[in-house]
Amino acid sequence: MNEKNNERNHKEETETEIEMDHPDAVSEAADSGDVSEGDVVTDELEAAYAEIAELKDKLLRNHAEMDNLRKRTQREVADAHKFGIEKFAVALLDVVDNLERALEVDEGNEQALRDGVKLTLGSWHNMMEKFNLERIDAVGESFDPHQHEALSQMPHEEPAGTVVAQHVAGYKLHWRLLRPAKVLVSAGLPEDK
Repeated sequence: MNEKNNERNHKEETETEIEMDHPDAVSEAADSGDVSEGDVVTDELEAAYAEIAELKDKLLRNHAEMDNLRKRTQREVADAHKFGIEKFAVALLDVVDNLERALEVDEGNEQALRDGVKLTLGSWHNMMEKFNLERIDAVGESFDPHQHEALSQMPHEEPAGTVVAQHVAGYKLHWRLLRPAKVLVSAGLPEDK
């Protein structure tokens, strides 16, 4: 019983709100005698409910679309992490193939082995160039702490601060340093006492 009273009160409040929002439409329809005041309110109320239902549907569809987009993006990022080095790995296979061929050389044929290693190193350098991996050769250059790691200093005829020997080459990927070149740096000639 209370529910029916609440529904009736709610309907009357809604009709009053609609009359307040659109008093001209209600009074014009009532004056023409074609439609009663209650019919106009009911029609407007039904139109409002239909609009609400349409907006809810659009909102639900947008939420579903955004959820699908989020999931698809997460999958693509995961795949990029898993398979991001695929092209690099394929390029490395040529180097591995050349190393395997070098191991198949008959014993005592060091020249063929040496040639095979040279070819392998050449394919390695070509692959590095293809992927913007740059080798840092430091011998003869001034010591740069951003690209070189000094293992020690030693007296040498080269001016102080010049790289005189390189134990391990450094590498950069595009502009980012991957590994510094490990070098020996000249301390200059010792002064005669």
